[in-house]
Amino acid sequence: LRALLKVDNRGANLYNKTNKRFIKCRAEVWFRMSEHHDKQNFMTQEGYDKLKEKLDYYLTTKRIEVSARIAAARDFGDLSENSEYDEAKREQVEVENEIYAMQEQLAQAVIIDESLTNRNEVSVGSKVVLLDTELNETLEFVLIGSYEADPLAGKMSNISPVGSAILGKRKGDTVRVNSPDGVIEYKIVDILPNK
Repeated sequence: LRALLKVDNRGANLYNKTNKRFIKCRAEVWFRMSEHHDKQNFMTQEGYDKLKEKLDYYLTTKRIEVSARIAAARDFGDLSENSEYDEAKREQVEVENEIYAMQEQLAQAVIIDESLTNRNEVSVGSKVVLLDTELNETLEFVLIGSYEADPLAGKMSNISPVGSAILGKRKGDTVRVNSPDGVIEYKIVDILPNK
C-alpha cells in the first residue's frame, strides 16, 4: 500500500487541497479491488467491449472535459472561495477513480466462452431455471460476473448469495440461501444453453 500511495502522491501533486482526499479515494478503490484480486472477473465479450469503450471515452474525452472545467474555474480568481473550482476538482477525483476501477476490471477480466458452458453443472454463463420450493415459483436467469449483473434484466452475479449457492450444482440439486426474510430453498429445475 505504501508503494501505491507514493505513486498516487506523485501523481496527485496537482490536486492541492483535495490531495489527501484523492489518495484516500484511490486507496479505498485499491482495497475494494484487492479484496477480490484473486477472484476472476467474469465478463461476456459484449460486456468487456462496452467497458473498454467506456474507459476509452473517460481517457480521451471525460478527463479532458474535467481539466477544461478546472482551468475555466481557476480563471474566476481566488481558489480558496471558488466553489466551481472545488466541484471540478471533486469531479476530477471521481473520474480518476472510475478510470482506475475500469482498468482493474479489464485487467482481471476473463471472457466467458458461452459455447463451452456445461449443461450438466451450473457455471458462469449458464442459463438457470430455479424453483422457489416454498412459493412454488420459478426464476430464470443467466449467471454472470458481478460487473454485468442486473437482476431485473435476468442477469445474476456469480458472487451473489443465490449465484454462489448454485455454482457447481447439478440439475435436481436443492440449495438453501440466506436472505433478509430468512432461508429460501431453491431447486435447480434446468440448466440451459445461454443464447
